[in-house]
Amino acid sequence: MVDQYDPHSTHSTDSTDPAPIARLRTVVFDCPRPRELAEFYAAIIGGTIEGDDDWVDLLAPGRVKVSFQRVPDLRPPEWPRADRNAQQVHLDLDAGSTEEEMDAAQEKVLALGARPLDVDDDGGKRGFRVYADPVGHPFCLLRIS
Repeated sequence: MVDQYDPHSTHSTDSTDPAPIARLRTVVFDCPRPRELAEFYAAIIGGTIEGDDDWVDLLAPGRVKVSFQRVPDLRPPEWPRADRNAQQVHLDLDAGSTEEEMDAAQEKVLALGARPLDVDDDGGKRGFRVYADPVGHPFCLLRIS
């Protein structure tokens, strides 16, 4: 019998755990214009872009791949709604360890076209700020101390 997933467990992934069922290949964002959204994220996390009009891969440093799939009539998620058209996934992006680094990262993502959703970090007491990418997908800039 397979144990049910518990998001609050302290389950480790040490070498005594059984082999994984599958490996994560990519995280895919639905969007109307894949290349444009890939360019937005490449400007934030770096990497190279490959693909065509319907599917684009962003190959980021550290062997991380984020993909963008064309969905012409996409309805953007509504954050922080929990009833209909709610977000289903978001990215947490490390913006540095200081308030100054967080402010600089915020200035850059806003210049790229991000929209602030919840950027009141209580004078630096809360370690994250929430934005929407140009399509409307939420993402967070984190201050890791």
